[in-house]
Amino acid sequence: MLRLTWVQPEDLLGHELRQARLDGREPSAVEARWRAAGGPDAPERAGASGHRVSRYLRLLAEDLLDELADLPSRLADDEPTDLAAIKAACPGWPKARTAAPLAPGAAGKAAPGAAGEAALEAAWLGRAIGCLLGKPVEKLPLDGIRALARAAGNWPLAGYFTAKGVPRELLDAHPWNRRSAATSLAENIDGMPEDDDLNYPLLNLLLLRRHGRDFTTDDVARLWLDELPPGRTFTAERLAYRNLLAGIEPPHTARHRNPFREWIGALIRADAHGWTNPGDPAAAAGQAHRDAVLTHTGNGVYAAMFTAAAIAAAAGGCDVHACLRTGRAVVPARSRLAKAIDHAIHLATVTPDFDDVVDELHAVHGPAHHWVHALPNTALIAAALTHADGDFTGSIRRAVSGGWDTDSNGATAGSIAGLLAGTPAALPDRWRAPLKNRLATTVADFDGTGFDTLAHLTHLEATRS
Repeated sequence: MLRLTWVQPEDLLGHELRQARLDGREPSAVEARWRAAGGPDAPERAGASGHRVSRYLRLLAEDLLDELADLPSRLADDEPTDLAAIKAACPGWPKARTAAPLAPGAAGKAAPGAAGEAALEAAWLGRAIGCLLGKPVEKLPLDGIRALARAAGNWPLAGYFTAKGVPRELLDAHPWNRRSAATSLAENIDGMPEDDDLNYPLLNLLLLRRHGRDFTTDDVARLWLDELPPGRTFTAERLAYRNLLAGIEPPHTARHRNPFREWIGALIRADAHGWTNPGDPAAAAGQAHRDAVLTHTGNGVYAAMFTAAAIAAAAGGCDVHACLRTGRAVVPARSRLAKAIDHAIHLATVTPDFDDVVDELHAVHGPAHHWVHALPNTALIAAALTHADGDFTGSIRRAVSGGWDTDSNGATAGSIAGLLAGTPAALPDRWRAPLKNRLATTVADFDGTGFDTLAHLTHLEATRS
């Protein structure tokens, strides 16, 4: 039986109940009706439940999703989605172009000219490496990640995950991500396999080549319909894609029966907006906003803007801590994400052992949030980069070893730390060599493209007048 993930109304309802509580709505009455009818919980880690429900329950779930969307939120004033309102809620919103962009090999020091191709290649490579490191353990609980790495003698993480030396009973208790193990364990890596964490930067590179920096949200939607296979979408992106096909227009695509609108999907699309606006975090955040509102609202949008602004600052010559402060400046001051980032950075600053940082973050955020929600994952990325002081290996291994959305967190941490490293040669060969300067994708004509070529194409967009 085909059970398409992330779209079944009876599964979406449970996620919407949780999201309603997070964003300040009171769903108790709706939840009581769902429970009284025999409605199930949302799947905890998978995208679809194992069994189809009755037609009655499915129709009820659709009606209740609409009722939940109409509930008022007590957080609405503090967590707007409109860009003008976001800027008004950010007292430290950055000025236009704040630093000279990075030159090739500058390793984080300000220099004249656009972001160099060497730095951009390191950023693309860093994104791929961090993603690849996290792929086998995506969806696994924190204790499983730690146990698998320790059993292989790879803790703290010094290389890609491996099954070699890991007892069979441990592999049975904590199985690798079934879609990823065949291509992302150390013994299996042969180039960079396809992943949505690389597909979206490729799509946004294509977006900028076609439409320039003045693209609209409608341009993003049209590009997806032309170039993005629907089976390569997940969570909020899959539901927005479904909404487009149903005739719903942006930005309503982000809101209609979409309980994933504050999850991590918009964040993983943000890198190209930062790479192509070196030293101009305000412009990068604005681009990320126009991209994000196709699929996300509130804190899901802020996570993308945070990432884009931080990357733009890194491309402008800032150190990692200044980059993170710049990213934080485009997040509304009284939002949940702002509080989570502030807490994570402070925790990472004062706590010597990063495992203790991770344990605290999981205690604070884990009970309320799904493992793909943007808030805990953004907090973890900020903590990892802070604790590692921007070091490449330290950043990716902390981001991945912290659990939750491991491949996405590793990718974003790797992108920022790679950009700060300034050149591919600054990334250890044990990370770079297995990628063979080649990535797989179903996006446009990019399959098999090298990271040096992607850096060149990105550089052209960064310097386009």
